[in-house]
Amino acid sequence: MTKASKAMRFFLFNAAMMILIGIWLTGFDKVHWFLYLVPGFFLFASALGICPGLIMAQKIFGKD
Repeated sequence: MTKASKAMRFFLFNAAMMILIGIWLTGFDKVHWFLYLVPGFFLFASALGICPGLIMAQKIFGKD
């Protein structure tokens, strides 16, 4: 199984934080629950290094 690089993990963490800040500024009660899934997946990938999107992209396009 492919692990995400440190740079990819840092990018996913920062993207998750920006989305969560946007949700916070908008108001937690005004945002649809589906929007919480993306930062959840990003934080999971940044913490464990297992990125399902990266794995699927490598299966579809092949490894470089």
